[in-house]
Amino acid sequence: MSLAPSRSLFLLAFLAGALTLGASFYLEYAALLRPCFLCQVQRILVAAFTLINLVAAIHGPKRSGIYLYWASSMGCAVLGAITAVRQVLLQNTPPEQLPACWPGLQSMIENLSLREALALIFKGTVDCVEINWTLFDLSIPEWSLLFFVAMLILGVAQFSRLLLSQRFGLARH
Repeated sequence: MSLAPSRSLFLLAFLAGALTLGASFYLEYAALLRPCFLCQVQRILVAAFTLINLVAAIHGPKRSGIYLYWASSMGCAVLGAITAVRQVLLQNTPPEQLPACWPGLQSMIENLSLREALALIFKGTVDCVEINWTLFDLSIPEWSLLFFVAMLILGVAQFSRLLLSQRFGLARH
């Protein structure tokens, strides 16, 4: 049994990322939900993931390029999953144990080093624990985590398929 060619899977991953980005912009601009710092980091990682997969789908790389694109997109998915897990954990923390709001993300990046800004972002604020919207009783960070895990599963399946085809000398990728 053969899986879909890599180019089709890159296109599928791109479409999933584009739909996720569209949903996040809809929730921000139509539903008027203001994203917290961790949501913004997750959105950046979804955008990077989506862009990598779009370029890969257009490029149609050979075997080494396929590995590079999948590794890059899986890296974005891993970082996104870590960020989403952190936010889900923060949502289970009592708000009184978290610091108050900080200045905007742009201000933090301009006035602090990247390391200091990321450390503050991952500590979380009261904004990160608010659950303003749910679908099927899952919050936005939980949906984000599901997206990143699904994309990781897709990437692992693709990597294993490529490794098996290389090991057994199958030409199709």
